[in-house]
Amino acid sequence: METQSLPSDFLPIVFQVIVALGFAVVTLVATHLVGPARKTSDKLSTFEAGVKMIGNARQPFSIKYFLVAILFVLFDVEVIFMYPWAVNFRELGWPGIIEMFIFMGTLLLGFIYIIKKKALDWD
Repeated sequence: METQSLPSDFLPIVFQVIVALGFAVVTLVATHLVGPARKTSDKLSTFEAGVKMIGNARQPFSIKYFLVAILFVLFDVEVIFMYPWAVNFRELGWPGIIEMFIFMGTLLLGFIYIIKKKALDWD
């Protein structure tokens, strides 16, 4: 027989959410009230790793940078699918091995396509 959850069963979760939100709000308000409020030109200027800003920050980037980043994320996420397969390797048997070879072949075809299109060449 299945028991029903009562609203009182969720009180610890509600309490934890209230405490977490309260902590965030109290921390934000306290830093504004307690912290110094001196606004100087040095504080209001842009700061990036100790290097003074030169020129416009809206300069266009090469599309190669974004392409490499997207390809990294794509292949990284696909490689993550190999971990559950490796953990369940013995239980999956030969069908699991065949499916992983198909998956790896698809990855390899995609990588060969990227190499042929010279997507990773920076020249």
